[in-house]
Order: sequence, then structure tokens, then C-alpha cells
Amino acid sequence: MRLSMISAALVAAIIGYGSTIALVLAAAQAVGATAEQTTSWVAAVCFGKAIGSACLSTWSRVPIVLAWSTPGAALIAATTGVDIHAAAGAFIAAGLAIALTALIRPLARAIDAIPASLAAAMLAGVLLPFCLAIAVQTAAAPALILPIVAVFLVVRLISPLYAVLAALAVGVGLAFAGGGAGPVDFSGFDPLPLTLVRPDFRLDVIVGLGLPLYLVTTASQNLPGFAVLRANGYEPPVRAALLTTGLGSAAAALFGAHTFNMAAITASICLGDDVHPDRSQRWRVGLAYGGFWMLLGFAGPLVVAVVLAMPSGIVATVAGLALTTPLMTAAAAALAEPDHRFPAVATLVVTASGIAVLGVGAAFWGLAVGLGALAMERAARRIRQSLP
Repeated sequence: MRLSMISAALVAAIIGYGSTIALVLAAAQAVGATAEQTTSWVAAVCFGKAIGSACLSTWSRVPIVLAWSTPGAALIAATTGVDIHAAAGAFIAAGLAIALTALIRPLARAIDAIPASLAAAMLAGVLLPFCLAIAVQTAAAPALILPIVAVFLVVRLISPLYAVLAALAVGVGLAFAGGGAGPVDFSGFDPLPLTLVRPDFRLDVIVGLGLPLYLVTTASQNLPGFAVLRANGYEPPVRAALLTTGLGSAAAALFGAHTFNMAAITASICLGDDVHPDRSQRWRVGLAYGGFWMLLGFAGPLVVAVVLAMPSGIVATVAGLALTTPLMTAAAAALAEPDHRFPAVATLVVTASGIAVLGVGAAFWGLAVGLGALAMERAARRIRQSLP
């Protein structure tokens, strides 16, 4: 295997892991996962996408790069009143729904019927509170947070891909150098850090968390991932990829993990001419990528212990910085269609409010309100057109 392939896979894995690990840990904390369950969560999703990337790349001879669902983690982190067992049930339901999308054409058509603007608005509403936390944390502890934000802004001008990694590195340094970090406990290190999590299938959590998780993973992760492959001259194995990531996510959920899916941004690192001049040989980068994620899965207990020891303000700030680019993309897509702007804003506002009605989370109600507003506007438009 060429050194360029190994290098590209290593960079993609480190960026994918380091830029959003704080968000995944925030998601685990939101559903009350213990330290052992959190470590299992991280390890299971790492192992799942490592195996999925290697198997799909080998089978299809296409460089397939998988990632954990970053907007999905943000959605989970914004959830209240859900424990890890109910969350695991929702994760299994979301994974099975992804797999069923590959098998049941009417289901795929129903997802396609949801306007892209409303799906993007729902995602923007999920992400907005995390980005607002940057300002809140800066006001609360400016001496600690401002250097992190400053480094992010400067590095972003040079290389956006490394900006969050740089912010995380500065945050870790400030936390431990300044004495703000708690004790790092490595005593529970396990060479195979997996713990079974008994799923609890609650209908309200499946509707309020599992369904939105399925929608944001499909609309904001898998579809862009397929588009990146096509833009680089590859025909993605759509059905095989959805089956693999869906069933793999359902299996990983038994160990507490949320969904994984096609990568988009990190995938672009592994698809260029600099990876291998022969396009037909680039699929091997998926093997190297999978290998690095296996290593990251085994190293998970060490990383989790360090991040959990950091002050919560630093973790919240880094998570918010990691989501600024996805928020910009989602907001732009939400408001791109003039006729959909009011329904999109309604979706964004309700989702960002964090309300829970009948035990069902805000993301579901935001999408429901947006679809209702869009239907009303379309009906009013038809009535106006029919009048003399």
C-alpha cells in the first residue's frame, strides 16, 4: 500500500475523531451514560465504521469512508428526559430504518418527499444551541475560553480542517496547565472496552429521538456522502452502504453507540489524485482508514478519560466550534428556497427551542410544524391562483 494512502487515511481519521469527540461525549452525558458505557459507546462506533469502511471498500472497489453521525450526536446531546437504555432502543430503531430505506422503495420516496429546506432547517435548529454556547461560555470564563476561540479563528483562515483540532489541543493544554482539569482515571482501562447496554424500546423516544436521528443521518450525512463520491467519478454502492451502516449501527447500539454513516468532508481527503494516481486502486485507502479507526477504538478509554476530566466549559466550546461549519451549511440550505423560508424558519425555531411535548423531542415537532406551515402556504397559493 502506498504511503500516500496511509497518510490520507491517518489524517482523515484524526480529523474525524478529534474534531467531534467532545460532541459525542456530550451526547453520552445527556442520556446519563456511565463512564464505562461512554467508553463502550465510543469504541463500538469506532469499530463499526472501521469494519464497514474496510468491507464496503473491498467489496465495491470504491474508496468508502464512514463517519459517526455528527448532527446525530448533536441531536442526542440536546435531548432531555431520556436514559441510555431508551436511547439505545431509539438508536437500534434508527439503524433498522436506514437499512429498510435500502430495501423498501416507498420509504425511500417518502424521505425524498421531505423538502431539503425543512430537513436542513431541522438540522440547523439542532445545531444552533451548541453554537450559542460558545458566547455563553466566553462570557462566563473569558480568560479560559477566549484563547481557544482565537486559535480556532486563526487556524481556520489557514486550514479549516485543522481548526477544531487546534482548538481542542489548546483547550486540553489550558485545562491541565491551569489546574482546571479534574483527575484523569485510567484505572478502568480495558483492552476491549465494550459493554452491553440493554435497550428499552419506548415509542415516545423512538418517535422523538430515533426518527429525527434517522432523518438527519440520511439527509445531512448519507446523501452528501454519496454526492462526494459521484463528484470524484465513483458510483457509490448506495444499497450496500445503507444496509451496512444501518445494520451495523443497530448492532453497535447494543453497546450504547449511535449511528454511523457515509462521510463527506473527511471522505474528500481520501479521494484525490494525490492519494493514488490510479483511480481503480484508491479503494485500498478504505482498508487503511478502517485500520486507524480500529486503533482509535482501542484507544478510546484513554481519550474519554482525558476529555471527561476537562472543565465542561471547554468541552462545550470545542463542541460548538466543531458545529459552526455544519450550521452555516444547514442555514444556507434552509433559506435557499424563497417559497420555503417561513416554514423553514418555523422548523428551525421550534427545533432550537428544545421543547418536548408528550415525551416527544423538539426535532420531531419542528419538522411537523414546518411541514404544516408549508402545506398551508401551498394551499393558500392554490386558492389565490384559482380566484378570478
